[in-house]
Amino acid sequence: MPIDFKKEQKELYQPKTIPSIIDVPPMTFLAIDGKGDPNNSPEYAAAVELLYGLSYTIKMGNKSVLEYVVPPLEGFWSVDDEFRGGGAPITDKSKFLWTMLIRQPDFVTAEIFEAAKYALARKKPELDVSRASLYTIREGLCVQVMHLGPYDDEPATVARMDSFAIQSGYAIDINEERRHHEIYLSDPRKTAAQKMKTILRHPVRKL
Repeated sequence: MPIDFKKEQKELYQPKTIPSIIDVPPMTFLAIDGKGDPNNSPEYAAAVELLYGLSYTIKMGNKSVLEYVVPPLEGFWSVDDEFRGGGAPITDKSKFLWTMLIRQPDFVTAEIFEAAKYALARKKPELDVSRASLYTIREGLCVQVMHLGPYDDEPATVARMDSFAIQSGYAIDINEERRHHEIYLSDPRKTAAQKMKTILRHPVRKL
């Protein structure tokens, strides 16, 4: 049976709707940086298509190494102005700065990544494979929670999550290196907005 990280590592992919503190281990990701409103940005759509294209190319080309389920799409987010935090809504989504990611199994090396880029470029030459990077992220100490409902309703959940962290003796540690993190467990094209599940994480440090 293929390995499914969502089931194997429930602490990372199945948090409760009550916030909790977690120490996130190092993980390997495919990643693409960009800017703009994810609802209407061609750059964002192309980034997501490229990430999935590379992820499935790696999966199908290495079945003899490991059978696994491609993990969910993730994103690190900030805004191109002073970040307000604390659950403040972002009214101008064109200012979003994002890094979209898909986790990769530990066996994925730079050589496997380059081979996948080459194979995908031959199959879909319209995709700019040079935009993608492969690197390891050590997210570390975070507060996280499961958000249920539309993306636009996240600010209230973020405020509740941050309040829990502060009351538990932690400080929110968002900066240029440690950013607001989302993991998308639902496909918005197929799931009603009120039923969508999104993991929210903020980096923290112990006071």
